[in-house]
Amino acid sequence: MAIQTIKAFSEKAKTDADLGAKLKECLKIRELLTVAREAGFDIDEVELYPPNEPQFTEDQLSEKLVKALLRA
Repeated sequence: MAIQTIKAFSEKAKTDADLGAKLKECLKIRELLTVAREAGFDIDEVELYPPNEPQFTEDQLSEKLVKALLRA
């Protein structure tokens, strides 16, 4: 269920320009979790990390979070 929540948040950030901009500005996981919570998504931090499949694309995240979450 948590992966589905992350995917839903990611998809909403793709279609909501303001939310997408806030997500892109996040430099720390805690910031990402706060943005998600404010948008109505309760994300479990553990589900964000590998070996789980990434739910975000590189262009959605800051460079720092790309390295942390996308195995880049």
